[in-house]
Amino acid sequence: MFNVIARVLAWLYDFSGSYAISIALLTLLIMLVLTPLTLKGTRSMMRIQVLQPELKRIQTKHKGDRQKMNEEMIELYKKHKVNPLGGCLPMLLQIPVFIGLYHALFFSIELRGAPFVGWIDDLSVADPYYVWPVVMGATMFLQQKLNPSIGDPTQQKIMMMLPIVFTFLFMSFPSGLVLYWTINNLLTIAQQAYIYKFSKD
Repeated sequence: MFNVIARVLAWLYDFSGSYAISIALLTLLIMLVLTPLTLKGTRSMMRIQVLQPELKRIQTKHKGDRQKMNEEMIELYKKHKVNPLGGCLPMLLQIPVFIGLYHALFFSIELRGAPFVGWIDDLSVADPYYVWPVVMGATMFLQQKLNPSIGDPTQQKIMMMLPIVFTFLFMSFPSGLVLYWTINNLLTIAQQAYIYKFSKD
């Protein structure tokens, strides 16, 4: 995957003349490839939104019995043919790309010293002021707010903590990697907003 990502970035660089733009174009290409899965996952999330009153009723009814709560929620998902993890598949499929880009930023000589904007003059090193990791965390939080909450209250709290955890995790990652994830989040937010608006209309 590292060699593939490095070659694609080199090809995009020949076209754009900027590795920052190349990373943005790579993100867009991957999103276009994953669009069918994203659409399917988003529709699944929308059906879960319709089931929210029933899910809350189950959570209230079995507040002290998590096993029974989960069993009834699973039965509800099966009855309405909803996959609560459908929205996670596109993200999981991006992990190999993420790892490949991580290695490309570390081991490709061409990417060392590649500037982005302002204080970021090397995409292969971390943002010294942590601005982009914070922006990435904010986009991740906004993306979560667009999706309905699934699982029991404990699981929901854990999910709400993920943007904070990812923000601190990405503070030590190369700026190019943070740029990729941020652009991916922004494109996903735009895509989800469009799908929700189109479905309501």
